[in-house]
Amino acid sequence: MPFEFAFLDWLYQFRNPVMNTISIFFDYAGAHGEIWIAFTLLLLLFRRTRKAGFAMAVALVLYMAAGHFFLKPLFARPRPCDLNTSITMLVARPHGHSFPSGHTASAFAAAFALWLQNRKLGVPALVLAAFIAFTRLYLYVHFPTDVLGGLVLGLALGALASRLVDSLANKSKKKQSV
Repeated sequence: MPFEFAFLDWLYQFRNPVMNTISIFFDYAGAHGEIWIAFTLLLLLFRRTRKAGFAMAVALVLYMAAGHFFLKPLFARPRPCDLNTSITMLVARPHGHSFPSGHTASAFAAAFALWLQNRKLGVPALVLAAFIAFTRLYLYVHFPTDVLGGLVLGLALGALASRLVDSLANKSKKKQSV
């Protein structure tokens, strides 16, 4: 953990008003998955993107079950901002435990599920997910390994969600052709 604090402290020195504002915005937009839920609902509205939206919805539900309700309580890791109280917080101290990063896991779960269903829409979603992951470090609310754990969990859940949706779609097609 000393290396992780060293990295966060190094990153802390680069705080500036522009990045502060952007990071605060994405903290609030991702606090309960709002940004991903909004994208999911938008995709569900259109027939052409409905399957991708459904894959994103499944990925987000899988994150809530696996990450939020199971892994966070299991690891019960304190946040860096709780251990180093000398830093100035830009956002309210997040509730709950630190590992894995929920913002990161839900972002990558939704974005990767989308990418597997629709590369064109998935690429900017993955870029946004990576930026959100970075802001968790910038805001000093997660350790790098929390973000890495969220990334790995998100990719796995996004892949699982996409596979489940593909499987359901294939079963539906087979029923219609019989």
